[in-house]
Amino acid sequence: MFQKILIANRGEIALRIIKTCRKLGITSVIVYSDEDAELPFVKQGDITVRLGPGPVQQSYLLQDRIIDIAKEQGVDAIHPGYGLLSENSEFAKKVEGNNLTFIGPDSNVIELMGDKIIAKKTMREANVPVIPGTDEGVLTVSEALEEAKRIGYPLMLKASGGGGGIGMVLCEDEATLSQQFESTRKRSEAYFKSDRVF
Repeated sequence: MFQKILIANRGEIALRIIKTCRKLGITSVIVYSDEDAELPFVKQGDITVRLGPGPVQQSYLLQDRIIDIAKEQGVDAIHPGYGLLSENSEFAKKVEGNNLTFIGPDSNVIELMGDKIIAKKTMREANVPVIPGTDEGVLTVSEALEEAKRIGYPLMLKASGGGGGIGMVLCEDEATLSQQFESTRKRSEAYFKSDRVF
């Protein structure tokens, strides 16, 4: 049984994990951004540590900073919640490599499922039904528009490496897809270090 867990997430997700930790007698270490400093999950945590400014890429996505805090606080495990770093195989490997437990799937499974294009191929090979869409990433607006003609509207434009709804845009028509493509691709690159969208 764990004695102390760092919760690498925020909001309602973190509150649920804190509540479970309390029931199990586990100390919770909460990391937070400046923007979230006064939110209930920060006030509910047993130990709280500031991560950084408000934007997630300057706080909740700082893998090395989170692991450093975990080591400083002497935690047994890191719980990523869902979204943010929960689907990041690189983060899971770093956690495991620092003799901490990653509460979630094995890093190899995350690697298979973290990239949504690879996940879709894996599911298809296992004869699991998947929704229509592209089998590879689309790199240009013209490619996206061509694929959209084949698939039909409405459709979802999605960052291949995304999680937690980040990098996901509903496109009801060609105009929306054209307008949203480049910003979705850039967001994917900024958040997930991959500009592949599908």
